[in-house]
Amino acid sequence: MPEGHIIHRLAGQNHAAFGDRPVRVTSPQGRFAEGAALIDGRVLDAAEAHGKHLFLGFGDAWLHIHLGLYGGFTFGTGPAPEPVGLIRLRLENEDGYADLRGPNTCELLTPGEKAAVQRRLGPDPLRADADPDTAWRRVSNSSTTVAALLMDQKVLAGVGNVYRAEVLFRHGIRPHRPGRLLRRAEWDAIWADLVALMHEGVAAGRIDTVRPEHTPEAMGRPPRVDDHGGEVYVYRRTGQPCLVCETPVSTEEHASRNLFWCASCQAG
Repeated sequence: MPEGHIIHRLAGQNHAAFGDRPVRVTSPQGRFAEGAALIDGRVLDAAEAHGKHLFLGFGDAWLHIHLGLYGGFTFGTGPAPEPVGLIRLRLENEDGYADLRGPNTCELLTPGEKAAVQRRLGPDPLRADADPDTAWRRVSNSSTTVAALLMDQKVLAGVGNVYRAEVLFRHGIRPHRPGRLLRRAEWDAIWADLVALMHEGVAAGRIDTVRPEHTPEAMGRPPRVDDHGGEVYVYRRTGQPCLVCETPVSTEEHASRNLFWCASCQAG
């Protein structure tokens, strides 16, 4: 499932392609035909993300998209081609088009319904209105592991498995520690790091978390090859030597997701 930096990139791409102009909206697949007809020809006047949720504003109607595990956008320039496959939503104007396939959610919301969705989400490190204290109160009062809390979208919105594993490694925090045993200074450092790393992810379109001294160039090692891209410390590096201490990276299933960590660097 795409992490929050990808959804913020999609908000920017949609606004750049279609913002402040009338948009032709259709549902070639037919499953969103009624909703598409209601906003067809209207001006896209807002595009924003909150965690893993994308919101495109058409006046008093908000198009709410959650990609889930299989959803994705394809952008193109020039006239849109004949639809191929199951395209839930197509946006187009005289300059180009965007096709949405396989989303978990594609629906129209009123402003009140949009606000209700956002109230269920924790603060998003990529949003200027995010309040880290809101997340801290939930984390510091919980006996749930910090690893599980960071993935709980009601606690913190937009963080997925990659950012979760990497930020805990970068701060030497054992992922099994209960949230109530996390110190406030540690939480503040985690939040600041997520803000910086996720903004870098928006700009680059990939997740890179290694510090300059641990890049392939600095260490004389081959670049990482993975579908997710990016240079990381522990994510999907099971059994490989830690880039810092050479201890084999550990993994286990934790709250129904694969968890990665270094038992030596994250012993605290």
